[in-house]
Amino acid sequence: MPGYTKDKKRIQARLRRIEGQVRGIQKMVDGDRYCIDVLTQVNATKAALESVALELLADHTEHCVMEAIQAGDGRRKVRELNLAVERLVRS
Repeated sequence: MPGYTKDKKRIQARLRRIEGQVRGIQKMVDGDRYCIDVLTQVNATKAALESVALELLADHTEHCVMEAIQAGDGRRKVRELNLAVERLVRS
């Protein structure tokens, strides 16, 4: 069971709002809105996605990694966690 299961409905709602933000950006471009206004919305959308990613990362740490450590298989999960953090930071 994924670590985010308890927050799944809330995460889905946030992702739907982000999806709406992206559609709004498309409409701004279609409507030839000012570049800086479009960039501001792109940045807001990126920040919202990063917030979801951080929440998923915390859930993974508190659930999946914790369980693996308690089961004696922590080294592999910690390595997996480190790679996920690395991908998140580089994006």
